[in-house]
Amino acid sequence: MKKIGVITSGGDAPGMNAGIRAIVRYGIYLGMQVYGIERGYAGLIEDTIYPLNMRSVSDIVHRGGTILKTARCPEFKEKEGQDRAIEIIKKRGLEGIIVMGGDGSFMGAKILSERGIPTIGIPCTIDNDLPYTDYTIGFDTAGNTALDAINKLRDTMTSHERISIVEVMGRHCGDIALYAGIAGGAEMILVPEKKFTIESLCKKLIESYDEGKKSGIIVLAEGAGHAEDLAREINARTNFEVRATVLGHIQRGGGPSMVDRILATKCGVHAVKLLKKGVGNRVVGIKNNKIIDMDITEAISLKRKFDQSLYNIAEIVSL
Repeated sequence: MKKIGVITSGGDAPGMNAGIRAIVRYGIYLGMQVYGIERGYAGLIEDTIYPLNMRSVSDIVHRGGTILKTARCPEFKEKEGQDRAIEIIKKRGLEGIIVMGGDGSFMGAKILSERGIPTIGIPCTIDNDLPYTDYTIGFDTAGNTALDAINKLRDTMTSHERISIVEVMGRHCGDIALYAGIAGGAEMILVPEKKFTIESLCKKLIESYDEGKKSGIIVLAEGAGHAEDLAREINARTNFEVRATVLGHIQRGGGPSMVDRILATKCGVHAVKLLKKGVGNRVVGIKNNKIIDMDITEAISLKRKFDQSLYNIAEIVSL
C-alpha cells in the first residue's frame, strides 16, 4: 500500500493532532504518501483532500483540536453519500483510510471496510466510552481539565463553606466524573450508570455536615442530571449554600497531556503498519498497557462495562 488518507471525525479530542503527526511521518518513513481529508466524512464527499508532508505536521503535537477540522456528516449515512465517497477515494487513488474518532466515526469506517476500502479506526473521544480499549485518546486531558476546575472550586467553596456541583461531560459514560472526582477528592460522584435520589443525596450531605464537613464538591456527569436543577433541589431541601458550575466544551480544548500524546502516537504508528500490510477492517486501542487491534465489527458490538470496583472505592474514600 502506497497511498493512504487520514480523517478526524465526530467530536474533537485532545491528541488528534499528535495522531495525525505520527501517521504522516511514519507513513512517509515507510515510503507511503499520506493525504489529509478535511471535515471528516464530509471531506470525502466534497473531495477536500490534500497531500501532507513532514512540514505539514510540524508544531502540532502540543495543540488541541484537529488541523484537519471535523464535522458531522448525515449525508454519509445514506447510500448516495457513501457512493460518492467511494467514487472520490478511487478517483484519488487512496488505497486505505485511517479514521480518528468515536463510535459514530467507527460505524463509517465499518461501512468503508465493507465496501472494499481497507480502513483502520483510532479511538479519539474524551468520554472513554469505547469498550474494546482501556482508554481513548483525549480522555486523560479532559479528565485533567475537569480536575483543575475542581481544585480551583474547592478553594473558594472551603473559604465560604459552600457546596459546589461541578457538571462535566459524559452523557452515557461517567468516566470523566468518576476519575476526576476521585482525583479531586469529591464528596460525591454522580454518574449515569448509577441511580440516585435527591433524598439520599441530601441525607448524605447532612450527615457529612454533622461530622464536621462544612463544604464539599459534587461531581456530576451530564447524563446523570443538570447542575443548576440539582443545586435548586438541594437549596430547597437543606440550609446549605449550593453553587453550580457547568464546564461544557472547555473539556474538549487545550493541549493534550503527555499520556494522550504518547497514546495517539503509538496508535497512529500501529494503524499505518496495518495498512502497509494491506490489513483493514480493524480498530486500534490499548489493553493492559499494550497496543492492540481488533476486528471493527466485533469492537463496536461490545457492551461497555461500568467500573463498579472503582466506583466503590470512590464512595469509601469520600467518607
